[in-house]
Amino acid sequence: MKSDSKIFIIVIILAVLVSSLFGSLAGFWSAAKITADIDLSRAFVPEVFRAVADTDAGTEAVALGQEAAVIAAVDRVSPAVVSIIVTKSLPVIERYYIMPDEDGYLSVPERRREETVEREIGGGSGFLIAADGYIITNNHVVADTAASYTVLLNDGSKHEATVLANDPATDLAVIKIEAGDLPVVTLGESADLKVGQSVIAIGNSLGEFRNTVSNGIISGLSRQVTAGGTGGAEELFGAIQTDASINPGNSGGPLVDLSGEVIGINTAMALGAENIGFAIPVDAIRDVYESVRAIGRVIRPWLGVRYITLDEAIAAENGLDRSEGAWIVEDTPGEPSVVPGSPADKAGLKPGDLIIELDGERINKGNPLSLILRKRKPGDEVSIRLMRQGKETTVVAVLEEMK
Repeated sequence: MKSDSKIFIIVIILAVLVSSLFGSLAGFWSAAKITADIDLSRAFVPEVFRAVADTDAGTEAVALGQEAAVIAAVDRVSPAVVSIIVTKSLPVIERYYIMPDEDGYLSVPERRREETVEREIGGGSGFLIAADGYIITNNHVVADTAASYTVLLNDGSKHEATVLANDPATDLAVIKIEAGDLPVVTLGESADLKVGQSVIAIGNSLGEFRNTVSNGIISGLSRQVTAGGTGGAEELFGAIQTDASINPGNSGGPLVDLSGEVIGINTAMALGAENIGFAIPVDAIRDVYESVRAIGRVIRPWLGVRYITLDEAIAAENGLDRSEGAWIVEDTPGEPSVVPGSPADKAGLKPGDLIIELDGERINKGNPLSLILRKRKPGDEVSIRLMRQGKETTVVAVLEEMK
């Protein structure tokens, strides 16, 4: 029995020793693992923070880079941006009273014109396109033939301006001052424009006659917009839409890209909507300027018809089978729809004809006849596909210069 008791005691002691050994080993392994995990986390956490920091630094660098580009572009263009002050002779009306009865109890107000005075009635912006004083602005800024125009340069000097040409079709005008060695802008290319591209609008904002700057992006291309002013409203095609702020004061100022090249001219804002402005693309600016520089006026081709561009509503209202095309309206007293002796008249066009295509280009609301003609020049021979009394035919016309 004593032998059995000794064996039992030995077994218990061995069990305790083995248990203690395994417990120590397990504890050591756990501690080592926790330490390793802690070391790993210490290694990993800084990497996470470093990655976040790198991202923030990259974003900040991009923002700083864009800001620097905007500042550089503004510095490059601003010397060539001008303010245009519109003045006009306005009558001074004096109000006085007369007493028709001798007792003096009754007085009647009367008015009389004493004299006229020159007053500032408006303003806009423009930019120098040639060092000898040629300036581009909007037609609606300088459309009042009874007004006088003064240009305020970036250096503070004032110069009387002469309006050389107006082009209502593009809402562009060319004016000139007598000065030389002036700073000028650089023109870009309309074909390079992209939606989402950063742009900067520069001009005389809110009549303060000091340049202000707003930036944004191109939010749309080839837009159709109606722009108006003293000279009336005009339908414009192919406009640039931007969220850079455009207002009546910076009409005529340049819209530039981040390299400082002019890509358009600020023209109109959408009434009742925020951050929607429109600019005429640079190719139209180049065409108008080169025409005025070469021959002193803007040349536009002329067909000689009055028409309505069809859509579904107009077609349904008039019982027409087609909802696209330029429908030559019927004659009205004193206003023939086909001008006698015009290219259209010589080609045999008649009231009621529906012009479907010109040189293969389909005519519709988005691509009206006026826009297609604008791409041609006087002397061009054009093929006109039309519907007449339910039958299709084709005629040829030779465009002339619009007088």
